[in-house]
Amino acid sequence: MNQVLNTINGQQVEPTNGQWLQNIEPATGSEYGRIAGSGADDVNLAVEAAEGAFSAWSSMSGSDRGDCIHRLADAVEANLDDLARLETIDNGKPISLSRSLDIPRAVTNLRFFAEASLADRTEEYETGDVALNTVLRQPVGVVGLISPWNLPLYLLTWKIAPALAAGNTVVAKPSELTPVTAARLGELSIEAGFPAGVLNIVHGTGPSAGEAIVSHPRIKAISFTGGTSTGAHIAETAAPHFKKLSLELGGKNPNILFEDADLESAMATSLRSSFANQGQICLCGSRILVHRSIQERVIESLVEGARNLKIGDPLDESTQQGALISSSHRDKVASCVDSAREEGGEVLCGGRCPPSLPDRCENGYFYEPTVITGLDMEAKTNMEEIFGPVVTISPFDEEEEAIDMANATRYGLSASLWTRDEARARRVSERIEAGTVWVNCWLLRDLRVPFGGVKHSGVGREGGEEAMRFFTEPKTICQARSAT
Repeated sequence: MNQVLNTINGQQVEPTNGQWLQNIEPATGSEYGRIAGSGADDVNLAVEAAEGAFSAWSSMSGSDRGDCIHRLADAVEANLDDLARLETIDNGKPISLSRSLDIPRAVTNLRFFAEASLADRTEEYETGDVALNTVLRQPVGVVGLISPWNLPLYLLTWKIAPALAAGNTVVAKPSELTPVTAARLGELSIEAGFPAGVLNIVHGTGPSAGEAIVSHPRIKAISFTGGTSTGAHIAETAAPHFKKLSLELGGKNPNILFEDADLESAMATSLRSSFANQGQICLCGSRILVHRSIQERVIESLVEGARNLKIGDPLDESTQQGALISSSHRDKVASCVDSAREEGGEVLCGGRCPPSLPDRCENGYFYEPTVITGLDMEAKTNMEEIFGPVVTISPFDEEEEAIDMANATRYGLSASLWTRDEARARRVSERIEAGTVWVNCWLLRDLRVPFGGVKHSGVGREGGEEAMRFFTEPKTICQARSAT
């Protein structure tokens, strides 16, 4: 897709301001298309279209809405290989990951919430023989959805699907760094027979299109996934409008290995949780906390694994580590590693751009998987999210110390812990300050359970009934019993 257009009112349209953004392929550093650089006027057109479609869409039966969402899932599934290739070119992630995770998960998201639209969520409560209370769940209205660049279609559908299933109409903005699969989703929604105005996708930067969505007085709710500082700005902007807010923000997640861990399983998974998607997943375990008695074995295993990961062209089926999203992000990651060295950290592997790459990728944004030891837990490298292929390893001696270390940052998105002791697993899990704790696993997701973070990792929860509740408003009707 050389030209990324907006989807507004069932049509693919150019930005009204005539402005365009460059679309850069991370693996090559070259421009390969242009993106609609939309602004407030485009957002307003999308809101008007969504308002016009709301009455009919919200009045439609859950079954009919579910059928429509299933048709979109069918279209995504039928185009899986093409979408995977588009995602890889746009994002820089390995094609094997796009094909096995990102696009299939988008299909699963759509199908899960298509089925969720069938449930009757009406509740009834008897107040003795005096009254009957009926609680209805009604759609919010027009909702604004802003998704990130690291898992583009995966996380966009994670928001779109429940919003539509609950009967809302949508104005969505994908990241301007990875807009292509979102634009293709807009095309597929038209082909799938979505009513005009139900799903609108507006492309542009955060300060232009994103700000216009967040501040628009007729958008009733905002769901955002992205950085903590941007989330704070969104909360400040949305507050005077009393919008509903769901914010899934950053993480600095601990991965705790106790002395009785199954090290073979723990290290295989820890390699993945450290460097999957080049470490550009908010759930990556970027702080490895290890019992001192097994520290050397963990270091040896992780360093060997990191060195053996194949860095290369993301379109090569054998590539395990692709490109970072942009030159500025690669420079930020490099700067964080330099800072770790200044703080006294020892870089055991990585810590540089690869010295050799395929010719096509010689100007791409690549960085080697990096393992660092020797840092205090209070070091900036252990406190701030890097969002790249960089992990630290820190030892602990006692369970209580591990818990304190795990909770030492301002973030609280997720954690992993490895132990054969079930009592310890439950005890430690309950005390870790995080929205999700994985025990002897990582990134094992059931779409029915709540997902989100505490502290600076966010506000609210996504997934399952939590998502359906966010995208609806409860209304209580209290009807007095007739006297007999």
